[in-house]
Amino acid sequence: MQRTVPLTRDLVLIGGGHSHALVLRMWGMNPLPGVRVTVVNPLPTAAYSGMLPGFVAGHYTREQLDIDLVRLARFAGARVIIGAAEGIDTEKREVRIAGQAPISYDVASVDVGITSEMPALPGFPEHGIPAKPLAEFAAKWDAYRTTAKAPKVAVIGAGIAGAELAMAMAHTLKDRSGKVTLIDKSGALPGMTEKARDKVLAAMAEAGVDLIENAPIASVGADGVRLEDGRLIEAEFVNGAAGARPHDWIATSGLDLVDGYIAVGPTLRSSDPAIFATGDCAHMTHAPRPKAGVYAVRQAPILYNNLRSALTEKGRMRPYQPQRDYLKLVSLGRRSALADKFGTAVRGPLLWLWKDRIDRKFMAMLDDLPKMPVPPLPKEIAAGAVEALGDKPMCGGCGAKVGRGALRNALASLPATTRKDITPLPGDDAALLTTGGAQQVITTDHLRSLTNDHALMTRIAAVHALGDIWAMGAKPQAATVNVILPRMSAALQERTMREIMGAANEVISGAGAAIVGGHSSMGDELTIGFTLTGLCEKAPITLGGARADDALILTKPVGSGVLMAAEMAGIAPGADVVAAYAQMLQPQGLASEILGKAHAMTDLTGFGIAGHLSGICEASGLAAEISLDAVPLMQGALALSEKGVRSSLYPDNVAGAGIVTGRKGPLADLVFDPQTAGGLLAAVPADRADELVKKLWLAGYPAARIGRMIDGPPSVTLV
Repeated sequence: MQRTVPLTRDLVLIGGGHSHALVLRMWGMNPLPGVRVTVVNPLPTAAYSGMLPGFVAGHYTREQLDIDLVRLARFAGARVIIGAAEGIDTEKREVRIAGQAPISYDVASVDVGITSEMPALPGFPEHGIPAKPLAEFAAKWDAYRTTAKAPKVAVIGAGIAGAELAMAMAHTLKDRSGKVTLIDKSGALPGMTEKARDKVLAAMAEAGVDLIENAPIASVGADGVRLEDGRLIEAEFVNGAAGARPHDWIATSGLDLVDGYIAVGPTLRSSDPAIFATGDCAHMTHAPRPKAGVYAVRQAPILYNNLRSALTEKGRMRPYQPQRDYLKLVSLGRRSALADKFGTAVRGPLLWLWKDRIDRKFMAMLDDLPKMPVPPLPKEIAAGAVEALGDKPMCGGCGAKVGRGALRNALASLPATTRKDITPLPGDDAALLTTGGAQQVITTDHLRSLTNDHALMTRIAAVHALGDIWAMGAKPQAATVNVILPRMSAALQERTMREIMGAANEVISGAGAAIVGGHSSMGDELTIGFTLTGLCEKAPITLGGARADDALILTKPVGSGVLMAAEMAGIAPGADVVAAYAQMLQPQGLASEILGKAHAMTDLTGFGIAGHLSGICEASGLAAEISLDAVPLMQGALALSEKGVRSSLYPDNVAGAGIVTGRKGPLADLVFDPQTAGGLLAAVPADRADELVKKLWLAGYPAARIGRMIDGPPSVTLV
């Protein structure tokens, strides 16, 4: 009998720097059973520093610059928490995350880089843009360079990084007569050999960069940089590339520090044996070195080995011995670079091609992730097992539902209730209870996990389950929680349940209801569900009240099934996945109030637009038309559909949706896409539809008028 190793240890990677990105890749190739891995980062991507000057110059796109942490985490079997770390409690062994509950660790590693924010320089926090963190700078530069008419840029700090950025900016802005000024309070390019410095200065002059040395800065304003001697350097975009320093929260960590950086020994362990640190945020006490990405890359295998040793509490810790010097490849704006090592400096376009090859090879290693082998099926299996298994893994969320046709056929055999206090609502996912004159809606829903982040999954499942209450125009009242945890130690059970119940309470109480109990058990995988009641102050909105000529309004975009299927396969862009999560998390309570006078309404979940709209058509005795071009889509959904990506529930949705005719193709296929925590689909009077859509938009819902109800036998036409 094959045994599943229970989870017993939490490894938390704080930051998505180069070392951690490589550790995730190595972990995916050879995970340590029993360890739950979490990576915490402010964004779903992390910018690669080696390609930043090339991106600024226009040689690379933003997609080429970014390391996709969501894809890497899926490959590693890790969860991603999108948020900025703001502290470590070494006594409780918790990582504090801005705006979120803390998460526990047994072993943690810090790779958050450095920042070039200059809070002490008057006006810089309001008008300046630090070069680090890289991702935020890249986004703001991309927006500026595409909109500036007569660009004027100032870069503060004439070290190698500032010089590279200034030349890159001058190159990309040259066709618009852009003016770039590089300013330093002392001399330019400190630490470089005289030969290398002369070549970089010559390249800056050729690029048209104005260099101002020995010029202390008084302030930064909306009009540019004011020097202490009174001169104003006019600039619309002021970039700070000087004064790189550690993030403020590190100072309160309680760890031993050197100049604010986490002190680590040869094994990259800090003064707390449960915490490691790597990259620019760490100071190697045994071999101090300047801040450079090459060290972070070479630290990764050592960190990977030593994290495993700490988590197994056995095995040999390996020491990291940095090289005495390294090859410095400096971008010179155009497709040219300078190479500097051991006092020798040369420049030219061939060196840029060499640097480009090195950088692309590094990014390809993190992007072209290997296909890990799938365990083979037994030699002998029951007839039909291969067909039932299908050619892809079963989706999570609503993509794991039983098909509409199979479900309807099974439920049709149940006898009708004879209780007078229960009113079945044919086609709806709830029933109406009458107790002491009060009308109560009751419903239940649960989801197979679609993400390794159990707190995020809980929020999605809660919003999803509440959809049935909101779709009937009811007010959420009470909830019980049903949780199946994968097998884990008692300590991890407590941590996980604490996170799950905190997230559940946040959503349920935010909807105006209360959690009154629930049930938990251990199983093969995470499953979260809710049983809910809601109070109806008036007759519930059902599927059966639609009228001919009613307009159809959808409150959320569709595409979550395709996106989650692609995420499971490791082919969905991480930014698109995170954007989809944000859509799923949007509660529909206010939308339900705005649509409170709808003739018919349902929440869009596993059966997709086609299946749920067919339910309205059948219950109301009408047909419907959908204008495909009006249907709002999640970011990236259509591109994936065009590539043939489908949820595992898609074939059942096509078969069970009833009569659907009209347009075909990738866009039409998205009407069969199963939605998790989808929007409300409402049939409303046509003369009020535009007004309601406007109200929904003002309330923050990306709603759209997507079609209409028409006379005819139940069917859906795609136009």
